[in-house]
Amino acid sequence: MRARVDRLGAGDLATLWAEEPATPFHIGLAGLLDPGPLVDEHGRLRLQELRSAVDARLARVPELRRRVRWTGFGQGRPAVVDDHDFDIARHLTDVDLAGLDEPGFWSWCANRTLEPLDGDHPLWRVTLVTGLAGGQIGVLVVMHHALADGIAGAVLAQRLLDPAPDTAVTAQPWRPTPPPSPFALAVDAVVSRLAAVATALRHLPSAPKAVRAAGRDAAATRAALAHSAPVTSLDHPIGPGRQLAVIRRSLEQVRQAGHAHGATVNDVVLTAVAGGLHELLVGRGEPVEGLELRVSVPVGAPGRARNAGGSTPMVLQLPVGHLDPVSRLTRIAAVTRAAKASRDRHYRGVLASPLLPTSLLRLSIRWLRRNGGTKVNLYVTNVPGPPRPLWLAGARLQSAVPIAPLVAGVPLAVAALSYAGELAISIQVDDAMGGLDRLGAAVADHLDRLTASDRLPAITGRRG
Repeated sequence: MRARVDRLGAGDLATLWAEEPATPFHIGLAGLLDPGPLVDEHGRLRLQELRSAVDARLARVPELRRRVRWTGFGQGRPAVVDDHDFDIARHLTDVDLAGLDEPGFWSWCANRTLEPLDGDHPLWRVTLVTGLAGGQIGVLVVMHHALADGIAGAVLAQRLLDPAPDTAVTAQPWRPTPPPSPFALAVDAVVSRLAAVATALRHLPSAPKAVRAAGRDAAATRAALAHSAPVTSLDHPIGPGRQLAVIRRSLEQVRQAGHAHGATVNDVVLTAVAGGLHELLVGRGEPVEGLELRVSVPVGAPGRARNAGGSTPMVLQLPVGHLDPVSRLTRIAAVTRAAKASRDRHYRGVLASPLLPTSLLRLSIRWLRRNGGTKVNLYVTNVPGPPRPLWLAGARLQSAVPIAPLVAGVPLAVAALSYAGELAISIQVDDAMGGLDRLGAAVADHLDRLTASDRLPAITGRRG
């Protein structure tokens, strides 16, 4: 029987080809841990013990011991293979940031997320941070989007961490699977392509329906790319530095606010962001009457794919004109409902097809890399995370903050993540944009006005 070769999908390749040196396609998860179980009697981090603890838990997430193997001509798409030289010390390190406060830690995490991942080994790393002013231990998990998108990344983190502080884990011996030979890769490429053709032929009776679905998807993509994004002071080339503001609120309050107006949590987040951008642009003296910014919202990964790179994102109109928060929420909820209704739930997009030539995909990604910033003003993503607390070697993860990448020339990305009853919203910009404090405070204010809740001491950020 032919051994199955695990290949990178078109969506995985898209994330690798879309990145540039200043805009790697890395996703981050930052958090704060209770220090007690993680330090010795002298307050020093138990780094070797923590490495052993994480290494023992990798049996739950074997994907984290796998790397990309690039292939040659005729060998098909790059494969994913076990790393025979895997070393946990390469992936789990520590750093001391003596006296750094919490706002500074979040922006440090955004900048640390930009640092390259070792392409010869699994594309992830964990950094534990000591010396924070609050006394907690910081943690930053960075993964390449080709390994997992936001949703899959949250699932990986949940599997790696423990559901209770006293969870017992026994280390298990690991034997890497031998990688496929060049000949095996070439044979698998031919067989996989023939199998894809055979599957297409078997489904010929349903071809008209599939063609119509593909046509609708293509039309939606053309419509999204046909319009240029409004020009505002938000637009500029992305530089090498980052700033990150973080807002944390009760998930239940946000959910109830959405439910009261027939909207989702994602709609509430989009509304708060739109309100914050209204305040920022008005404060800069820019006209906003009737202004609708273009926001890209990712769609769930197709089938069992690692990431959503194979699905066409929704591009929505975000009203930032003179509207009260409830009217803005009502309008955004209607826009998102219409966008979802227009999508075919069963059609997975042309990128999901194994018959798609990689040369065509690469040309499309190259175009998006050059022109994406002229089509979209910002990214907003919302990831449902673990509903209950998680622990690392007995230390509770007190907070979890997502970090979405800045890519394709779009210098503003907003990510939301729910964890243990809390919703964390991160707003990331590059250093050149400025105004992050004002934007973060305005988004928090609009969120509070929507939820009509008492303010929580949760907004943090860097300089404006």
